[in-house]
Amino acid sequence: MDGRYSGLLLRTLSGLFIALTVGAGGGVAWFLLRYPRVASPNPVLIHVTAALIERGRYLANHVAVCMDCHSTRDWDAFSGPIVPGTEGAGGQRFGKELGLPGTFYAANITPAGLSQWSDGEILRAITGGVTRRGRAMFPVMPYPRYRALSETDAEAIVAYIRTLTPVAREIRPSQLDFPMNVLVRTLPEPFVPRPPPDRSSPVAYGRYLTTIAGCSACHTRSERGKPIQGMEYAGGAAFDVPRAGRVQSANITPDSDTGIGDWPRAFFVARFRDPTSAGTRRLLPRDRRLNTIMPWTMFAGMTDEDLGAIYAYLRTVRPVRNQVARFSGAS
Repeated sequence: MDGRYSGLLLRTLSGLFIALTVGAGGGVAWFLLRYPRVASPNPVLIHVTAALIERGRYLANHVAVCMDCHSTRDWDAFSGPIVPGTEGAGGQRFGKELGLPGTFYAANITPAGLSQWSDGEILRAITGGVTRRGRAMFPVMPYPRYRALSETDAEAIVAYIRTLTPVAREIRPSQLDFPMNVLVRTLPEPFVPRPPPDRSSPVAYGRYLTTIAGCSACHTRSERGKPIQGMEYAGGAAFDVPRAGRVQSANITPDSDTGIGDWPRAFFVARFRDPTSAGTRRLLPRDRRLNTIMPWTMFAGMTDEDLGAIYAYLRTVRPVRNQVARFSGAS
């Protein structure tokens, strides 16, 4: 090839490479500036009252069950009740064995862990999914469902966790695999303040409670991290219980044969009060395979009104015939 043309080709290819590199660099810079799409934290200072703290305590321990993930659970007792003194201290591990794209550790949400956080930053993390420094969080922290929280209920949770006993505990950093460590930036969304739920409608109120409690997340089977369409609340999602075996979530649709279709309201509520569900009884080694990841001991603290509202809402979802074998032995 003539030297002039070979030189021209080399310059052209070099120019193209530089253009692509600059373009790619510009695209990356645009992506990093664009996402996550969340606003600056609201400079709110929550007006704390005893009633607000009590509402937050109720939600964090018995409905939204924040304490379930941010405390240490005792798997030698039925349903893994919280170990006293670890409330909010974090450290619980969620790994790839759960189908997650990485390894995650629950944060320390006691005042020792949140001493540098403003109220607005905590609210943004809970409902928007970004850290104090604006880093996107993977939704193993269930901020997509906490976006449904009313503004008052979200503030109540923040007011309550400010009252937890401070526990100085360093938490290992979470590790997110590629490419999710990049794509995670697209997941957070701004929080739109919502009014209090309509308690005059048991179905509407039950939908609200069911959403923030995450019932669908555990009672719907998923494939590759996505809920299977048409199987909402039909159970069958498998969970490995520490030092026990594998349990599958129950079908809680109103199907008469395989779900809760023939359960009276009183029976549904009583199921959460049953000593084998709500108690903290110790498990003998031979019984551990019958343990469950379902936090019965936490949900047992819900009021009859709230449990009845959840029941009313579940009666409205589509019945799905799906027979579930609850226990499958050692995992």
